[in-house]
Amino acid sequence: MGWQKTFNLLERAKGCHLVTKEILAEIGSGLEGVQAGMLFLFMLAKLIVYGRKLFCDVIDSSRKHTSAALTVNENYDRDVRTDMDMALDVIVPESLDWRHTDEGSDDSVSHTKASLIGSSISIPITNGKLNLGTWQGIYLTEFRHRSHSRTIVATIIS
Repeated sequence: MGWQKTFNLLERAKGCHLVTKEILAEIGSGLEGVQAGMLFLFMLAKLIVYGRKLFCDVIDSSRKHTSAALTVNENYDRDVRTDMDMALDVIVPESLDWRHTDEGSDDSVSHTKASLIGSSISIPITNGKLNLGTWQGIYLTEFRHRSHSRTIVATIIS
């Protein structure tokens, strides 16, 4: 049996953000009655309009290319999210001589980081609950300085 819902996360600026509760609020009805299954979360790209100029994170929304990512990591200590953001800035610095900067200096650097982390995650479901470890949570890693709302497709297979 399958269940699917598309929803938007709240707007957030650059950083690693714990979004587990926000996602659970959106998928609660899909978890009901699932004894054993999988949750797949996929971040869609969308068109962005700045003033009169149209940009797109992705031309084809079925491609896994955007400027934010999803991952699972520690949910307890906020310093982990700060450290992860710092480490990604060191690994992929904005100061490189990026060519694709149509949307600003954080354009290509954001796409590169998103490719390293990924636009989808899968989480097992057991007895109607996400089977995450005690210290695990779902992160939205936003790589743009400007706040964005990200569109998520949640699919539950049981």
